Amino acid sequence: MQLPNPKSRTPRCTTMAIIFDRVSAAPLNDRCEPVMVRTRDGIHLSTNIYRCSEDPGPTVLIRLPYDKNGAFSDIPSAAEYFRDHGYHVVTQDVRGKFRSEGATLAYVHEAADGYDTLDWIVRQGFSNGVVGMWGDSYFGFTQWAAASTGHPALRAISPRVTGTRLGELPVDEPNAISRDVEQSFDRVYLCSYFAGNDDFYWEVDWNSRPYAATIEEFFAAAGSRSTSFDMTFPEPVNPSPFPFGHPFEAHAIPVLQTIGWWDNCSPLQWDDHWTIQRNASWSLNEYLIIDSTDHMGNRLTSGSTAAATEYTREQALPAILDPTIEFFEVFLRNQAEHHSVPRVRWNLAHTEGFRVSNTWPPPGTHETTLHLTQDGDLRETPEASSSGLTWIHDPEDLVPSPSAESHDFLAEYPDEQTWSDRPDVLAFNGPTLNSDLDLVGSVTFTAECASTGPCMDLFVRLLDVGPNGSAHLIARGQQHLIRGTEGARLVIDMGQVGYRVRSGHRLRLHVASSDFPEFVPQPGTGEHPWLAVSVQRNEQTLIVGGQEGAQLILHALGVTA
Repeated sequence: MQLPNPKSRTPRCTTMAIIFDRVSAAPLNDRCEPVMVRTRDGIHLSTNIYRCSEDPGPTVLIRLPYDKNGAFSDIPSAAEYFRDHGYHVVTQDVRGKFRSEGATLAYVHEAADGYDTLDWIVRQGFSNGVVGMWGDSYFGFTQWAAASTGHPALRAISPRVTGTRLGELPVDEPNAISRDVEQSFDRVYLCSYFAGNDDFYWEVDWNSRPYAATIEEFFAAAGSRSTSFDMTFPEPVNPSPFPFGHPFEAHAIPVLQTIGWWDNCSPLQWDDHWTIQRNASWSLNEYLIIDSTDHMGNRLTSGSTAAATEYTREQALPAILDPTIEFFEVFLRNQAEHHSVPRVRWNLAHTEGFRVSNTWPPPGTHETTLHLTQDGDLRETPEASSSGLTWIHDPEDLVPSPSAESHDFLAEYPDEQTWSDRPDVLAFNGPTLNSDLDLVGSVTFTAECASTGPCMDLFVRLLDVGPNGSAHLIARGQQHLIRGTEGARLVIDMGQVGYRVRSGHRLRLHVASSDFPEFVPQPGTGEHPWLAVSVQRNEQTLIVGGQEGAQLILHALGVTA
């Protein structure tokens, strides 16, 4: 999901206690042809056409909720780049956003509207009946929605930093032990981007309970509310965004997935990858690019211990779009054989360039288990007996999120060394490495835990600690224990990594019960986190030592020269 570019905001509005920026549709430009595309139910979707020539040819379709003319996503520049490489381009505001008609509802109409737009494209004189789609985040999701319809014109898609489960909120399932933890952005996003045709940029007052009251104050101040938010609160309805069937049940088409190691939406995309790998037809059509980037495209440079360097537009467009153009040359134009496209291209963080393999993870990895100890060590052999480590979860003194903006994580690339000093963060350190260690593949944390409260959240962060003490994120994961007093063994998927831990560095693991405000914190009472007014301190317990004590399971390519 995209975040606002402060430079593109309109003058700030202040009403009651709420301050917000309201962004309306940017002016039309003369670089394209504006048209309205009619859907099956009579709604007209605002659309721009960028023609590369007068001859029929393949078309790139981009459907997004962030203003196809605006500076935020800068779609005109992307459209012109595709156009200059010989593609007709169609960009479109999704239903209910900016210049498009219809009710403003996230996710619900994207499949049908995508199908109708594809149908419209193939009836135009510039089309040769072949369409590909491209885009990030929500406009990566619109590609999956269109693919779910099985429209024959859609021949290839290039979804970046997204997933088919985008926007899906975690819920307690019957008989489940745990679930994921709710990211605060998921509900706030609906209030900001789906409360009407315009966008609204504002901040929740996390110092005031109940948190939901701030949202109602915002709706009153803005003079508009989000039906999509109402469908999630207090409990999500989660209507199916795929009324024609799930994308992976549709006819398989070539898909180029771009995943960022530090993208906060990457768990969704990895879920899609594993599902695809279990599907015979889709697995033959999937290609991966995995890079050292975050959601907004900031890239960690080799050996860096500082924030990522921001690309200029001239640098960004080729870096972002050239892989898709090469992909479309094969699958939209048939200019090369399918086997010319590498199945997997991946960057090992702190090294240059891409490595190529036929699978992810690549062959040659081995599993290593590190055990957590009572004394705060990470070691390959467990302690002989088990014991419990405890800490206090205090809703009035929560563990702060290391980054002010998780989508822009590498722009800040925070040093997390001082989190070890907090009494509500357990820290475990590995030995200093004598040679480089390449972590490649899955990272998993498993442990017995319990709480004196009715439920608990458990957050785990794997860090790279440099010789100067700086600590930077490698991987993270979190789970919500549904019945805290009963306790249970949690298995936390910390994602996939491709990361070089350099000689002289060491690993550190942080364990905590909050990550605020990136994740909605537990009040300690078992009440709905958005509705709770009173809070309660809870004592949390983690079992270490013995064969069943807490473990960190890593995969590595081994020691490098």
